[in-house]
Amino acid sequence: MTLLRSLTAKPWIWSFIGALVVWLATIAFTGGYGAGGMVTAGLSLAVFTVIVGVGQMFVITLGPGNVDLSLPANIGLASAVAMKVMGGSDAMIVAGLLAALACGAAIGVANYLLIWALRIPPIIATLSASFIIQSIDISYGRGLQIKPPPGFADFANRQVLGIPVLAVLTVLFTLGAALALQRMIYGRSVLAIGQNIRAAWLAGVDVGRVRFLTYTLSGALGGIDGALLAGYFRGANVDIGNEYLLASIAVVVIGGTSVAGGKANVPGVWGAALFLVLLLTMLNTFGVSAGVRLLLTGLIIVGVITAAGGEKAVR
Repeated sequence: MTLLRSLTAKPWIWSFIGALVVWLATIAFTGGYGAGGMVTAGLSLAVFTVIVGVGQMFVITLGPGNVDLSLPANIGLASAVAMKVMGGSDAMIVAGLLAALACGAAIGVANYLLIWALRIPPIIATLSASFIIQSIDISYGRGLQIKPPPGFADFANRQVLGIPVLAVLTVLFTLGAALALQRMIYGRSVLAIGQNIRAAWLAGVDVGRVRFLTYTLSGALGGIDGALLAGYFRGANVDIGNEYLLASIAVVVIGGTSVAGGKANVPGVWGAALFLVLLLTMLNTFGVSAGVRLLLTGLIIVGVITAAGGEKAVR
């Protein structure tokens, strides 16, 4: 009983419980058919949301108003850059991944420079940047027919005992992100800025440098996500990142990270990503339209924010 109470007190556990409930509801509807395949597919697709979700989590943890709305355009452009650099050759896989990483990081740097130089809110700066990036992507990637190298496509879709290799690597990545958040000076600085930016500055935290690194990190993760998505879906697409604007914010909020800043939750990003992917699968199984799916996702986010605000008020 004490163990159960201890687990339910942790905010990240609820996203995993939600994912389990959705999975059970779906297999009950299908009579148990495809239960294992649903888990494998869920892990495969959750990976891409987790990667950008972690970047978005660090940005949101910086405090109110911090958010990266350029991620969808970033992902689209980076996917095109990666495929063009790789040129269908296995020998160019590493070069393509590095190009996507550099492309995303450059977008992150540009986002921060807009915020710093023009003194405009991050939500406006990153949204404006997304339009510019999308225009570049349309001229650069529109009609791009280059497929990923066979080795890269196979790697992005590889499974071992039904577990996607990318999921295993992403788990290791999130463990590193959790370690950085709790044990490294950079992660603690992000938390400190989100809790009280003036107090963090007075304590000697280089606020500008930490914010710069955080937006660069978010951009770089968006870039590598674009390359991996192109490998998984076997081709780049201008619209390949569109769904990750809402998803990257949703997994952060549902996963237990405070939208007020100063409190991050890495395990919750995984639970929330699985929940959203399995929820989408369940709604597709039930024959629900795309509009209703988006409505339900939005209502879930509003509900979680309301509940989190209510809990904070009680305290």
